[in-house]
Amino acid sequence: MAIKNRSKICLIISAIIIIAALILTLCGRGINLGIDFAGGLSMQYDMKTPVTSADVSAVLDNMGITSSTVTVQGSNNNEANIRIKEISKDDIQKVQADFEAGIKAVYPEAVSIGDVNYVGPVAGATLVKNAVISVLLAAALMLIYIAIRFDLNSGIAAVFGLLHDVLIMLSFMVIFRSVIQMNSSFIAAALTIVGYSINNTIVIFDRIRENAKKMPTGAREEVTNISIKESLGRTICTTVTTLITIVALCILGVASIREFALPIIVGILSGVYSANMINGYVWAFLEEKRRSRKAKA
Repeated sequence: MAIKNRSKICLIISAIIIIAALILTLCGRGINLGIDFAGGLSMQYDMKTPVTSADVSAVLDNMGITSSTVTVQGSNNNEANIRIKEISKDDIQKVQADFEAGIKAVYPEAVSIGDVNYVGPVAGATLVKNAVISVLLAAALMLIYIAIRFDLNSGIAAVFGLLHDVLIMLSFMVIFRSVIQMNSSFIAAALTIVGYSINNTIVIFDRIRENAKKMPTGAREEVTNISIKESLGRTICTTVTTLITIVALCILGVASIREFALPIIVGILSGVYSANMINGYVWAFLEEKRRSRKAKA
């Protein structure tokens, strides 16, 4: 199949995923924001015995708290991390006291460990703004770097791919909102993927530049197709080795690690997908347009 047709199909698939996520968001089922973004209270308890999330959730339900997340962790599943959203700062002490009384009725030896952290809505809004600025700034710097190292069309194609990868990550956060929350670790994951994706793109664009010199009059789509085939083996090897590590972290790690690892897995797959199936076509399309304008001049 020609790269143009293949890339169009891939763009359609990506558009369907993004539109589906947008529809879910408009229907009120958007990203499941954690307390880092939405604001709320975080507590951690050691029950001194294996604990189940159902027992802890039952205590919270009896308190009338419905917007919460309970994560069981620890080597013996004896610790519970409790995150409560939609709580005011004035209610922190009462909620903590009521929870401690309720949990000790089920687990008498339960003790609070670590700090009780509260994030207000203003701090959450600031974090959202900083996250958006960070991604846009990274994309702008990547555009400048690629434009200097290669050319402007390569920079535009690379940034298109980066924004595509971030949108796909956000879309999966919407679609699988019941599985994972968006917390501050997502910012680190998004910026990591921006850097990882550009690495694959640079390898392919470097090969495109070499083949373009060998085929100065050849169709840009054919140059891109050949370049992708030549670099595909290297891309697959690096991606698989990276995924092995991240998947292991996702399976064996605690909840906070999974919140970082899951978006990374989606981002890596999306980055390989866009670098090989989309970015090259965008570059070829822009180059053919440039050639047409130059021929008419």
